[in-house]
Amino acid sequence: MLKINKLLALSLRIVFSFFLIFILSNNIKANKDPEIFTYEELVELCEKEQLPENLQKKLTSLLTTPFVNNRAFQQGVVPQKPKSKEIGEFLRVVFWNIERGLNLEAIELVFTNPEKYISLLDQKVYSADSKRGREVIEYVNMLKQADVIVLNEVDWGVKRTKYNNVVERLGTTLKMNYAYGVEFVEIDPISLGTEKFEDIPEPDRSELVKNIQVDKNLYKGLHGTAILSRYRLENVQLIPFTYQAHDWYEEEKKATSFIEKGKRKASETVFLEKIHREIRRGGRTTLIAEIVDEAIPTGKAVIVATHLESKTKPENRAKQLEELLGRLRNIKHPVIFAGDMNTSTSDATPTSILKELKNRVGDEEFWVKQGFKYATGVGLILDAFGGAIKLSRTHLDPTVKSVRFISPNPEAEFFTLLEEFRFDDKGAFDLRGDKTRSFDRKAGTLANSNQRSTKGFVETYQVKRKIGPIGKFKLDWIFIKPPNFTNPTDSKQPYVFAPHFGQTLSILNFSFGEGISDHNPIILDLPFK
Repeated sequence: MLKINKLLALSLRIVFSFFLIFILSNNIKANKDPEIFTYEELVELCEKEQLPENLQKKLTSLLTTPFVNNRAFQQGVVPQKPKSKEIGEFLRVVFWNIERGLNLEAIELVFTNPEKYISLLDQKVYSADSKRGREVIEYVNMLKQADVIVLNEVDWGVKRTKYNNVVERLGTTLKMNYAYGVEFVEIDPISLGTEKFEDIPEPDRSELVKNIQVDKNLYKGLHGTAILSRYRLENVQLIPFTYQAHDWYEEEKKATSFIEKGKRKASETVFLEKIHREIRRGGRTTLIAEIVDEAIPTGKAVIVATHLESKTKPENRAKQLEELLGRLRNIKHPVIFAGDMNTSTSDATPTSILKELKNRVGDEEFWVKQGFKYATGVGLILDAFGGAIKLSRTHLDPTVKSVRFISPNPEAEFFTLLEEFRFDDKGAFDLRGDKTRSFDRKAGTLANSNQRSTKGFVETYQVKRKIGPIGKFKLDWIFIKPPNFTNPTDSKQPYVFAPHFGQTLSILNFSFGEGISDHNPIILDLPFK
């Protein structure tokens, strides 16, 4: 009887151990993924300014609870930890604003399959044995080695991106764990397919109404930020900014209030206002996750993925940065801080009418054909105004000091905050630029982590227009807090897990016609030793 009891106890312990392993490996959590809205609820979110309690509660949950998937970890995927002669074994990090995932197939290929990607390109320029072709293949192979990828503007269930769950598809294709945080719920009548275009004359009105119709079963209307990683993602948080510098619901609705009142009847103006309007629920947010590995100094690193406001003044982006830094202050481990910071030195990301048409519904051919007459005249004026750039020292180097009256830099406060900020452990962000540790041997502030050009930085955002110059801006950044690092610019400080060889892959991005995205991907390497 005693032996039977011992065997029973041993069996129970074994079963319990396997149960614990099962729970850990499948990432079972007390907090499940948030509930997604039905199409009817999304229409209600658009039409009702004051939401009923059940919808408000559901919206709050969606905007504060991340979706987390560690399936790759369960399947035995491990980090690649590539090596180089210069820095030994390292962690490669990528940041990319993927413009909603409009060119999702190309995005998948540039992270996985250089040969197939090359086959899609103009073979007169990018054949596998040509100089440019070999260069593109090299860049794809660099992206394939990334163990951490941060993405902005990631769609889920929106018509313009063929209703794809973009992060789920990338996670599956790349065999990576992922976390996804909802930034906005897209409820503009054009996005929902409920816009009537009453002020547009026939037959254009009927064609426009027909073109924007959506599949109500597939439409989810989610748009946000993602982290993909070959490391298991732990302690994932989604934290919206308390300070929202632009109200994407109230202010966007007001943008067309004059039209609704019948005060402006010109059809081209009505059309353009509706295209520029973007009614959403939600706001700018930050997705945070931890990765754990014995190769990382201190054994852990914290990934911070954010997207700062574009429709506001630089001083308000600085307020958002200050708020976020306050939340990060008590982190004692290395920090990887990446995102589209919208450091345009102005109060709106430059854009174009045709880009807005494409980004709203995705069917570029239709909108170019049917909407062209509305995208001329007033449209070209708005296009030039919206995309105007400052031909000064600041538009490609928003880090420069502000020279009052002569050459002011509205973005200077943002970078001053970064430079002066200290974590509770006295740690600081690495702003160094060493010729031996930067790409193309460029020196200067942040050259190790973000590629510099002859003047300023290599642009990460570019828009082509039919009139005026090409607009180029440095909007996207990766900032690193290395371990045991207390002085942002001191070359005598340690270089362990510090940024090396930051690079902007504009050649790869624009090998795909007018670009896989309107933003270029950026990468850097963090040596473990």
